[in-house]
Amino acid sequence: MNESLPRSLSGRAQRLRRAAFAMLCALAAALPLAFASPAHAERADRDKPLNIEADNMTYDDLKQVTVFTGHVVATKGTILIKADKLVVHQDPEGYQYATGTVTGSTLAYFRQKREGVNEYIDGNAERIDYDGKQDLTTLTTNATVRRLQGLTTVMDQVHGSVITYDGQNDFYTAKAGKDVAGPGNPTGRVRAMLSPSNGGAAPLTGASATLAPSTTLQEAPQQ
Repeated sequence: MNESLPRSLSGRAQRLRRAAFAMLCALAAALPLAFASPAHAERADRDKPLNIEADNMTYDDLKQVTVFTGHVVATKGTILIKADKLVVHQDPEGYQYATGTVTGSTLAYFRQKREGVNEYIDGNAERIDYDGKQDLTTLTTNATVRRLQGLTTVMDQVHGSVITYDGQNDFYTAKAGKDVAGPGNPTGRVRAMLSPSNGGAAPLTGASATLAPSTTLQEAPQQ
């Protein structure tokens, strides 16, 4: 694109005008790209409907709470929760919350696919709480969380009393507790098995989930 500059302008003024004109052209070209390519993609799971199968269901209209019991299987996008009992409620904004618990010696189960890679986060615990507004899952009492490549290869594994997984930021934390104490771990410390970034069955295409345990590991994990 050419612009006409008055001859009466000094050489310095002409150079300044040309620089300003070039900057405006560059900004005009960059603006469509900035709006077309957002920095962070929204995870779709929290916007998907919650589908539940169970042996029994009760609904409390006053409390706006639905209780499912007996071989409960809940799905929400890539999220899967299995429990003996699931309590579900929805806030005024439409976000859903679910608490899964178990009876006897079984453990509740959780799984969610990681964004953009063929990896899953899954885990077990006596109680699983899902916060649909924050895409936050908390596994409580005898909790184990694994990072899987595909659905079969365990890449990382963390065992603790309470483990919280932030699905939006691929971040999870673990806390120690007496419920995970044992002969080789009398104080119930957090234990983890972490694969090297260049190891495993095949090269990973995405960044590993960040681990932030609540204590420093000093002992090798039990096999």
